[in-house]
Amino acid sequence: MAITMTSAAEQHVVKHLEHRAKGMGIRLGVRTTGCSGLSYVLEFVDDAAAEDQVFLCGDVKLIIDPKSLLYLDGTELDYVKEGLNEGFEFKNPNVKDECGCGESFHI
Repeated sequence: MAITMTSAAEQHVVKHLEHRAKGMGIRLGVRTTGCSGLSYVLEFVDDAAAEDQVFLCGDVKLIIDPKSLLYLDGTELDYVKEGLNEGFEFKNPNVKDECGCGESFHI
């Protein structure tokens, strides 16, 4: 099982971790919500749980809980800027369909 980050995503996370001045990495997970059933969750992590999987992506530790890993295997996390809009983009090969607004998905 593998999760990856682009260099743009890595640089964005490193910048925010440095500004925050604490934390070991960032957690990527999924939760049940939205029109299609699941949505992505990102949060800073100060301490990982024993059952967490930790992926080293350059200088960033990407932490995934076991339940989320089933939905995220093979995902690439990117950070994109398009015009005035910018944010994380998830390239998840497991997604079968997304809702119209793009906020949720199902597998």
